[in-house]
Amino acid sequence: MHDRKDVVLPEPPAELRSQLDAATARSDEDEQRRAVGELVASAPTFLEGWAELARLGREPIERYAYARVGYHRGLDALRRNGWGGTGLVRWEHPTNRGFLRCVAELHRAAAEIGEQEEVDRLAGFLVELDPDWDDHNA
Repeated sequence: MHDRKDVVLPEPPAELRSQLDAATARSDEDEQRRAVGELVASAPTFLEGWAELARLGREPIERYAYARVGYHRGLDALRRNGWGGTGLVRWEHPTNRGFLRCVAELHRAAAEIGEQEEVDRLAGFLVELDPDWDDHNA
């Protein structure tokens, strides 16, 4: 097997992280969801926001949809940063965590809606991206 280089996504603007933290610190989950939704609408490439929307979704299909968008946004970001479909995208790099969380949320949501083929594919994909993957990461 050939060596695969690590791909590290660029740091999102710091204010997005602080806005996400403020949104998820709200006591009411509906308010959290609204605030995170507004944040993602203003910064649609912010992968941590998509992962958080997926986590906060009310129904399995809503969680699936948010995670799927984040997953595809993440693939686009990886490709823009040199990933050719075979590089490592490790959790140890904090800027990769938004994408990996989207994949993990998509995996969970696919299980919730009974899409077993997708569950199996994503389980393998997570380990392919990060051989040390542990579901407790996300």
